[in-house]
Amino acid sequence: METITWNDFEKVHIHAGTIMAAKVFEKARNPAYQLEVDFGPEIGIKRSSAQITKLYQPEELIGKQVVAVINFPVKQIANFFSECLVLGVVGDEKEIVLLQPERAVKNGHRIA
Repeated sequence: METITWNDFEKVHIHAGTIMAAKVFEKARNPAYQLEVDFGPEIGIKRSSAQITKLYQPEELIGKQVVAVINFPVKQIANFFSECLVLGVVGDEKEIVLLQPERAVKNGHRIA
C-alpha cells in the first residue's frame, strides 16, 4: 500500500450530508441508485451514483446521513453526472455498507 502525506489527506474534502432523493439508476451497467445529497447551504445539493442496491432500498435512504468525498471531478455515468462519492465499506460479497456519522451532525460539516 502506498502511503500519503498529511498534505495529500488535506486535499480530500470529505463531508457529511443527508440523502434527499434516491431512485433506481436504470441506465447504469451495474445496479445502482441515483442520489441527491444535501451538504448544507455552503456546498449545496450534489448528485451521486451509488452501487448500494444489495443492502438498501431507495425509500429507506431518504433522510439518512452519509459521508462523501465532494471534490472529485464530475463523472459522467451513462446519462447521469455524478458530483460526489458516497463512502461505504465493501463486504465479502461486494455489498456496500454506508459510512454514517455516529450521531446527527449539520450537513456540510467536514470529516477530519
